[in-house]
Amino acid sequence: MKGGAIMKYSLFTTKEIKPLGYIKDQLRIQAEGLSGNLDKMWRDIRDSAWIGGEAEGWERVPYWLDGFIPMAYLLEDEDLIARGQKYIEAIIANQKENGWICPCTDEQIPAYDTWAVQLISKTLYTYYLSTGDERIPEVLYKVLKNYYELLKKGTVKLFFWGEHRWFETFIALNFVYDTYKEEWLKDLAKILKTQGYEPLNFAKLYKTPVSKTIQQTHIVNLAMMLKYEAVSYEILGEEYKNNAEYLYKMLYNYNGTPVELFTGDEHLAGLSPIQGTELCAVVEQMFSYELLYAYTGDVKWLERLEVIAFNALPGTFSDDMWTHQYDQQSNQINCIRFPAKPIFGTNNFDSHLFGLEPNYGCCTANLSQGWPKFITSAFMYKDDEIINAIQIPTKLTCKKANIELNTEYPFKQQFNYKVEAKEDFKLIVRIPSFVEKLYVNGEEIIKQNKLIFDFKAGESREINISYKFEPEFINRPYCLKSVKYGSLVFSLPIEAEWKMLEYERNGVERKFPYCDYELIGKSDWNYGFSDVELSVEEREVTKVPFSSKEPPIVIKAKMKKIPWGYEPFYDTVCAKVPKSTEAYSDEELKELYPYGSAKLRMTEMPMVD
Repeated sequence: MKGGAIMKYSLFTTKEIKPLGYIKDQLRIQAEGLSGNLDKMWRDIRDSAWIGGEAEGWERVPYWLDGFIPMAYLLEDEDLIARGQKYIEAIIANQKENGWICPCTDEQIPAYDTWAVQLISKTLYTYYLSTGDERIPEVLYKVLKNYYELLKKGTVKLFFWGEHRWFETFIALNFVYDTYKEEWLKDLAKILKTQGYEPLNFAKLYKTPVSKTIQQTHIVNLAMMLKYEAVSYEILGEEYKNNAEYLYKMLYNYNGTPVELFTGDEHLAGLSPIQGTELCAVVEQMFSYELLYAYTGDVKWLERLEVIAFNALPGTFSDDMWTHQYDQQSNQINCIRFPAKPIFGTNNFDSHLFGLEPNYGCCTANLSQGWPKFITSAFMYKDDEIINAIQIPTKLTCKKANIELNTEYPFKQQFNYKVEAKEDFKLIVRIPSFVEKLYVNGEEIIKQNKLIFDFKAGESREINISYKFEPEFINRPYCLKSVKYGSLVFSLPIEAEWKMLEYERNGVERKFPYCDYELIGKSDWNYGFSDVELSVEEREVTKVPFSSKEPPIVIKAKMKKIPWGYEPFYDTVCAKVPKSTEAYSDEELKELYPYGSAKLRMTEMPMVD
């Protein structure tokens, strides 16, 4: 993949990277759940205007294909591939001679929010990376040339979503410029930036968010926004200033969660553990971090990426991935419809239910990209270097080498690499900053942030790496604590009764297995930590890696009950902070589950007096 001239590390394609082990099991679960079946049962995909139907013809099909297609090719599933191809063929066939590609009439174009143009361009590029389809460069060229002409003439202008997501165009724009090297592409880049919003001008809004619908604090816009400078600065002829780090710190310091998200339900919501974060923001924040590392080579984005992927992503799905939440919470003791005003800032009464399209259907379509793009970020390359950026079980088959990585990380910390070199190259293995002891082939070595192994053409070698670290308490706002073990965050799980809801609303049917569920908490949750001692117990990683019934790892902690109480005016939401930290029970040894396994959970809790 070229992907723009400024990439420090390039991504391999789905032809070159394949998932193994538990990560392949997780991807198969996705394919057998909502993601792999939306075209069969959800009208906004099944009957979309993108393929000649009468249902939604704007963002939902492009969102879905952006994850569905790499999922299909990673799994080498012929049925999934054929079903995705049906949509791509329809989209290409319906492209007009002048390049316009979205399903609307000429008369509708001036009032059309061209966010859909930006998104379908990115999606077609994702398809190209999976297939190498030789038609796509020309299709994208025509899309962007038409977009340029419409913007330059003033026929269309950026507004609303397109204005706040202008940088998403650069995923395809960099590729087309790499391919054709035509100056009008630079002009298009400048028009997009000029008409788009500048994030630095609105960072002050992150400090004191209010429950108000404004684009500048919309959580999905912000999750996408973090990569804006990295993907655009070179074609714009600008100097890279690392604005992403400044914006990240502003967002995290005033709205951060233990799992590296920013609260946003639907807009920034501060530091309270009972505010939510939208699923679209989870997968878009992951994609931003994947590209931020690829463009900058800064490993901090990978560490942040791991925390989201191993916690927030699985934490917002049912085990079978047939249902998902719109909003997830750190402290989530029930997921029950609110009878009156929801706890969320601007989201609806059912936003935290596990269902088909709670609150709004954008996440139903967009959820598909999380795992596939994470997998394709496992290895990257530059010149004679191949870097193992994310240590998940994968197999790489490329021009320089065959590399197979077998591991159960993050649940266990052993890594077996089987390497066959076709050419001379360097294998670089990233070592996380939290590692305390590092071993290579059984021998302890000095801790470092990366390992470099030189290979000669024709050489085969097996490398075994392992490392150790300890669980720790992380300080959270309001004198609360969270438990972290490497990239995994742990929560006190709450036993849940899953109450099925089958119904139809606005012409959309909820029927098992794509029905909705309320989760009713059935076990005590009002605890605080009573000791700093934490012990880790590793268990079997099953076919459901983030199982809510059989978690692959637990941490045992000593805890006592406290009079926590409910948030004022609610009886299904715990208070933002406990009424008191004075314990009233004997000490208990409790098992903490990985955040991604605990669908009802307490993640931020105090030390008891």
